Amino acid sequence: MKRARIRASLLVATMLSPAAAFAQASAAAPPVAAAAANAAPVVGEVIVTAQKRSERLRDVPLSITAASGEQLAKQGITGPADLEKIAPGFTYRLSQNGTPVFAIRGIGFYSEQVANAPTVTIYADQIPLPYARMAEGAGYDVERVEILKGPQGTLFGQNSTGGAVNYIEAKPQDTFHYGADLTYGRFNEVDVDGFVTGPIAQGLTARLAIRHETRDDWQQSTTRNAGSGQHDFDGARLIVDWRPVERLKIELNLNGWGDTSDTQQTQARGYLPVSSIPPLTPQTQATAAALSSYNYVTSNNDRLADWDPGQSYRRNDKFYQAAGTIRYDVAGGIRLISISSYAWLKTYAPIDGDGTDVPALFINQHGLVKTFTQEVRLEGDTNRLKWVLGGDYEHDIADEEQDTIIKGSNSQLPLPPPLPALSFDGINLFNDQTVDSKAVFGNLDFKVTDRFSLQGGVRYTDEDRDFQGCLANNNTPTGFGAVLGYPLTAPHQCVTILPSGQVGEVQSSLDEHNVSWRFSASYKLTHDTLFYANVTKGFKSGDYGTLPAVSYQQLQPVKQESVIAYEVGAKTSLLDHKVELSGAAFYDDYRNKQTQGSVIVEPFGNLPYLVNVPKSRIYGAEADLILRPFQGLRITAGATYLNTKVNGPALVASPFGALIDADGEPLPAAPKWQAQVDTEYDFPINDTLSGFVGGAVSGRSATDAALGSRTGPAGSQDWFQVDGYALLDLRAGVEIGKAYRVEIWGKNVTNTGYWNNVVHIYDTYGRLTGMPATYGMSLSARF
Repeated sequence: MKRARIRASLLVATMLSPAAAFAQASAAAPPVAAAAANAAPVVGEVIVTAQKRSERLRDVPLSITAASGEQLAKQGITGPADLEKIAPGFTYRLSQNGTPVFAIRGIGFYSEQVANAPTVTIYADQIPLPYARMAEGAGYDVERVEILKGPQGTLFGQNSTGGAVNYIEAKPQDTFHYGADLTYGRFNEVDVDGFVTGPIAQGLTARLAIRHETRDDWQQSTTRNAGSGQHDFDGARLIVDWRPVERLKIELNLNGWGDTSDTQQTQARGYLPVSSIPPLTPQTQATAAALSSYNYVTSNNDRLADWDPGQSYRRNDKFYQAAGTIRYDVAGGIRLISISSYAWLKTYAPIDGDGTDVPALFINQHGLVKTFTQEVRLEGDTNRLKWVLGGDYEHDIADEEQDTIIKGSNSQLPLPPPLPALSFDGINLFNDQTVDSKAVFGNLDFKVTDRFSLQGGVRYTDEDRDFQGCLANNNTPTGFGAVLGYPLTAPHQCVTILPSGQVGEVQSSLDEHNVSWRFSASYKLTHDTLFYANVTKGFKSGDYGTLPAVSYQQLQPVKQESVIAYEVGAKTSLLDHKVELSGAAFYDDYRNKQTQGSVIVEPFGNLPYLVNVPKSRIYGAEADLILRPFQGLRITAGATYLNTKVNGPALVASPFGALIDADGEPLPAAPKWQAQVDTEYDFPINDTLSGFVGGAVSGRSATDAALGSRTGPAGSQDWFQVDGYALLDLRAGVEIGKAYRVEIWGKNVTNTGYWNNVVHIYDTYGRLTGMPATYGMSLSARF
């Protein structure tokens, strides 16, 4: 959703079926074994690996949305941020620091940190990308994507309380093929990608894919003739498959990407100082005067924003990953599978924290994340029993530094009269964490009869998290530490007060363990009609936030959250697969939800920080429909209804700086309604030429961005509201044989003004807006 995307057809040779689309989950076990074994593929048949084995989508008792690479290409979906256009219940919002926040059915985790463990984890071929910032390059050159809804802890591990997204990447082929795509669009957008695949030697095949994206400024300054929003991304992936013997397959995946795009500028909407203390120094008085008289944006123009002049806002993010998968057929339907991965992410983001041209807050955020994961599992398949038994290990090192220049309301230290207040203009924040996680898991799928099946799964996880962090001197004469009288001889000297009364680095540990589990019953009324019921418990690990902590007592972790999810669902296919309908109803008992609330830290005022909400609940329903009324026409539609509520006392600081009880409030960023419709009509022109026209509408209702959003002074009740919106995309083009495709497209063609987040990081509050109308042309070739 955040920018124009390539519309070219991708990877035709690797598609599962020409019309493979998305649908919602199904169940396990066919009505009659012989019928399932002899059933021929049908239009719309999708094979998924949601239970870490290949199955028909309609035979999996989970709520799943699956989309083929072709479908993703037609709708211009090249990354996780765009998935809410096809997956009911999936939402995306952008944090001010650039970290993406994904949620499913209202369960998400908002944090500005680089290394935040999400509630919706992204996978590529079951290889985890444990932190959301790592997933930026996952969406190109793919065979399909699977969005699994509800807790997925038993097979995919913790940090998937909302669900999981698994990209199945396009694989090497044993015959030579190659292809390329080119897109040109508004704001001088140029996207180029290509692939080449084929055999290297006997039993050895490879596939190389590359992608390059550029775009000029799309945001406009409200105070001068200046722009921001340049985009510059490069990615590459090499997959090598080696089958030395028939029973053994080894896959090596080397991939990486770099992003030097501008950080998105916040659209400041009003003055809201984080400190309630009146300005007492010349510096804070000058900033307060400038921000209180600033001409804030009042329209819904997506492009308007502002930032400090004379600064570069170019990110410098780099990601590399080496992964290996070994599959060995032991004997008698038993397979041994090992999945290993090492990933390295380094980020740099310059951030204007106030969204104006007033130099109130500027942050240089540095991050370095190194993660190693190892999974080993045995799986077997007998006549009526399918089983999985395995173990996981993960080791993460995550270091974050925020070098901050502040000149706003909290850049002063009041002293007892008659002493004047002290003024400072810089602080540094450190958050270094080391995580070791070990788990064992198992899953059973027993076919009681040819129609009725039972499933059960369990996972035990033990995690040790070590934290080191502090508020630090920024090594300048006017920094926080120097003003307090600390020497400048030690760069980045910690000035957080320890239990001893001395200042230094805070060291803390959070050791947690949990048991995730799942039970499911499913019944196949016919070969294509399924009913199922699930109850699942999942966990998300605890975490430490980044905060300018004067005292060690302010650097407290949030503990692990848990969800018990109840779900019933059904799916059917009618009229020779011309109609496919699926639906589910669910109830989630949510404990200790982690969210970014606020904490009052003197002398810095009301600052964003992680908090636990002790009790909350979610219930709702969703439905998917696929119609193929006649040859060439395909209509897909989906909708989700959510009702969320904090159940019981939940003391948090509101965005307005007051301690409030959020009991009874809806959960933030959880719109009650979401809906998507996509239609495409393909028609022949002559023997070699065919045409297509299509369009998509996606929308959602209003929601609030934070707890306590409606507890401020009169007239502020809508400041933190994310209004509902609907976006219209259109496409049309021609295909020449099976080799070439030409498409013209438009995205958000009605130029609807919308935003997906409202933030209050410093003395202003502002929106993170979506992209305005974009349009262009795409060319595709396959050989």
